[in-house]
Amino acid sequence: MTNLSLPIPDPPKHAEATRGDIVRLESIGKSFPGVRALSNVSLGIELGELHAICGENGAGKSTLMKILSGVIRQYDGRLVIDGNPVEFKSTRDAERAGISIIHQELNIVDKLSVAANIFLGRERRSLYCFLNERSMDEVSKSLLRELECHVDPRVTAGSLRVGDQQLVEIAKALSLDSRILIMDEPTSALTEGEVERLYRVIAKLRQRGKTILYISHKMDEVFHLADRISVLRDGTLIKTLRRDETNPAQITELMVGRALNDIQLQESKPSEELVLKVRNLNLAWPGHARGYRLKDISFDLRRGEILGIAGLMGAGRTELLECLFGASAMRPSGTMELFGKPYAPRHPKTAYERGVALVTEDRKRLGIFPAMNVGKNMAMSQLRAFRRMGFLSGAKEHDACTAIANNLQVKTPGLWAAITGLSGGNQQKCIVGRWLLTNPKILLLDDPTRGVDVGAKAELYAIIKSLCREGLSVIVTSSELPELLTLSDRILVLSEGRITASMERSEATQAKIMAAATL
Repeated sequence: MTNLSLPIPDPPKHAEATRGDIVRLESIGKSFPGVRALSNVSLGIELGELHAICGENGAGKSTLMKILSGVIRQYDGRLVIDGNPVEFKSTRDAERAGISIIHQELNIVDKLSVAANIFLGRERRSLYCFLNERSMDEVSKSLLRELECHVDPRVTAGSLRVGDQQLVEIAKALSLDSRILIMDEPTSALTEGEVERLYRVIAKLRQRGKTILYISHKMDEVFHLADRISVLRDGTLIKTLRRDETNPAQITELMVGRALNDIQLQESKPSEELVLKVRNLNLAWPGHARGYRLKDISFDLRRGEILGIAGLMGAGRTELLECLFGASAMRPSGTMELFGKPYAPRHPKTAYERGVALVTEDRKRLGIFPAMNVGKNMAMSQLRAFRRMGFLSGAKEHDACTAIANNLQVKTPGLWAAITGLSGGNQQKCIVGRWLLTNPKILLLDDPTRGVDVGAKAELYAIIKSLCREGLSVIVTSSELPELLTLSDRILVLSEGRITASMERSEATQAKIMAAATL
């Protein structure tokens, strides 16, 4: 994501006059089966500040915030609000104390209206106990207007873009008159325009005296917004620094416990062997004025090559990968050849059998099986290979999944642990591991490091490069241009469903890519 030039909001003046710790976390500890999530963490949050919490996936950031917001009730240590020790028995207790959390995976009830979501559990009623929908609509409309979210409070929340859904969550916090807002990876699924709007909203919230705890992996965001930065590693507080006392490289090194230069990305050298040939691929869009999602897409993919796909939200990146995997809502037209033979997958099963694998962008909806454990999630695509005499061999499954989990450095108590108990980044590693178990010839990665910390990103980059040196071909999309420039041998740029540029990495720059993406 490109750096934004918005002004850094100053703390509200009235907060400076009463500066002090509005929240103190004292010697906080928390254990889950097989893992110590937090160990003796003590941290003070000053009134009116924006305090960034940084750390790798599994460092304890979300666990600490769940304790503060009343999601987790049993823990060691104590929580002090406004100088008084408190014990939250539920999120309602935290809300009464003025604390609201906006989770990375938004807690929106899709089928309810925007207003109903904002007042969920606190519905306004008329004299005769009937729902006072007019009052809730009017208040919701006022709150949303303040947040630059111009949506009808009567529409269903599930019909909104992710950026607007997030503002609905913030509106709910404002309706609760929350003094402390916890934002967990708030920009992970936003476009650049939505990020700019969120920054303006944060500036307004700070002018109203709100205290904000901001969890993010993105150093440009952290150094754009934060007054102070606290770094967690392996459940321990490593250091708290003021923004002007440090720099992104130091924070990153504190997060991962080493300089990222320690991980060397050896260059892959694609061969001239043609793996995939796509000619004049089209995907219709019935009912839309444009008429198509993809138009006249043509490109080649070589053995061992990493082909990056750049473009703004809605440019057709995901739709292209879905067509290649046989998962598009409609059948595309055009021709494709895989290793010189016709390729027209009508179903992902066909693609899988031909050696094509897809890691989807939407981890929660299309990636994990939430009712299954870590091992079962990883083994799901390769169950046939784990059979012995017609029966599933638990030993073969365990050995294969353990090896891939170790290779990807998945932080988990064990393969038996619930997948939903892992951090988002570790869930993503499990999905990548699931497809690597199939030994694919082509790996399609749709924004694969969304919600993954900088240390895990570097490790994933090294693994992808290593696989490509062994002959794997990769097509990767990303909303972060530095990621594409780091990984790709060649970059295609999409704009409104068309290819507007193709460039070798040696000639590619963020400015050139953005210019082509906005044609």
